[in-house]
Amino acid sequence: MSRINLEPIAQTDGYPPVDTWHPDHCGDMDMVIKANGDWVHEGEVIKREKMVTLFSRILWREGDDYFLVTPGEKVRIQVEDAPFQIVRYEQSLDDQGRQVWRFFTKTNDVLNLGVDSDIKLFERADALLPYASVRHGMWASFHRNVFYQLIEQAVVVEAEDGMLVQLISAGKAYTIGTFHEM
Repeated sequence: MSRINLEPIAQTDGYPPVDTWHPDHCGDMDMVIKANGDWVHEGEVIKREKMVTLFSRILWREGDDYFLVTPGEKVRIQVEDAPFQIVRYEQSLDDQGRQVWRFFTKTNDVLNLGVDSDIKLFERADALLPYASVRHGMWASFHRNVFYQLIEQAVVVEAEDGMLVQLISAGKAYTIGTFHEM
């Protein structure tokens, strides 16, 4: 069983500089981030929120692989869909009076759409689904309830190939869905 040493960063409240760490790959860990946002280690859901948040802060992506990294270790874990999941949102105004959508992930990340996060549509199971950028090339899916609530508040814009469902945030339009009129 592979374990990762968290001692060098255990006291950190923010985001450690994982992009500057380049340890050698140490092996694989029996850890999976499920599509529903649960973190599972050796078949058991990790229930300690602070532990999951800590792991999420040292998560790194290379191509299609995900790793937990410290300055001295790098272990591969599995991710079923996206490593993060947006579980709630709020609207606020920026200093220019523009609406900004703020998303909160299950791992306590705060994403400000149009400021430090964007939305991209990815094809999943024959559907285009929105994902929000998090950091280091990683993405967050939207919990189904949050997605449906956002759809209710979005604007519909006519486009050449159908209708776009969009959120406007920080003065930018983000497509969260498409449909064709029948």
